[in-house]
Amino acid sequence: MEKIKVGIVNVTGYAGIELARLLVRHPFVELFSVTGRSTAGQKLVEVFPHMTGAADLTIESELGNVEFAFAAMPHKESASEVMKLIERGIKVLDISADFRLSNPEDYNEWYGFTHPSPELLDKAVYGLPELYRKDIATADLVANPGCYPTGAILAMAPAIKHGIVEEDIIIDSKSGISGAGRTLTTVSHYSEANENTTAYALKGHRHLPEIVQELTFLSGEAVNVTFVPHLVPMTRGILSTCYASLRSEFADKEDLQAEINVIYREFYKDEPFVKVVDAPPHTKNTWGSNMCHVYPFVDLRTGRLIVVSCIDNLVKGAAGQAIQNMNIMSGFAEVAGLEAPPIYP
Repeated sequence: MEKIKVGIVNVTGYAGIELARLLVRHPFVELFSVTGRSTAGQKLVEVFPHMTGAADLTIESELGNVEFAFAAMPHKESASEVMKLIERGIKVLDISADFRLSNPEDYNEWYGFTHPSPELLDKAVYGLPELYRKDIATADLVANPGCYPTGAILAMAPAIKHGIVEEDIIIDSKSGISGAGRTLTTVSHYSEANENTTAYALKGHRHLPEIVQELTFLSGEAVNVTFVPHLVPMTRGILSTCYASLRSEFADKEDLQAEINVIYREFYKDEPFVKVVDAPPHTKNTWGSNMCHVYPFVDLRTGRLIVVSCIDNLVKGAAGQAIQNMNIMSGFAEVAGLEAPPIYP
């Protein structure tokens, strides 16, 4: 198979350079062009020495002649870049939030800007392959899910789809510091983050409308979500613990745990990157991989379903899922370039 030329807009963020790391070993693509605003003209290995021997690329100010592009710009800034790429006839995978929400008014409320191309929101496909694989396969523009929504939606999708729980869900998520991005702030400064854990965005995190949107689509009814994210002093990983009350017709079943285990395993039986596990997963279990581990547990005492999920926020939560989507859009094997198991220890 002839390799296709791919490019990365803004390779200098954590998601961008993680894309580069994974793409240089992809069997069906050539990483042909990468851009970066403040580093244009420099060799990629000068900015990221860990890429020495892996990619002999110069960071450019404009993307070269590619067939597929990953836009790894911050939100608000990505939409205009994506529009230019679409006009050039290039298939695009956008890692920002700029095409994830179907209602353009949500961008005013949650991201503080008026969407410049609301007509593209109708064409963009939400890039969670486990739910939208067929739509992704024929799309020219796919919006990569956020890291928190990926773990939370995959945790709750089987239960919501099968009507096991009420539509009032609590999601408690804990993320490594890389989720805050590469730009230094007091939040991510070592002396502030080390030996420190904090909850944030209690009034509403920007990923909340994305979670609500997708769980509501699955349910067919409005879903009420309480979402509380936390920063913990580790580099990578997201652990989400989700709580929902069991519907009355399920709450009194003595064999409910076994039944829910079957439902979850059946739901994900053909999914290469989601595994239903037999014990509460650790973030280290998925570190460096495109895997999501899911553990459903029935608390009969309280009548609740508790579901724990773990992902690497930079892989399944960003770059790895982006490549998974590219594979589907391009007709490649879905696992191509993503088959390495998690890193241990």
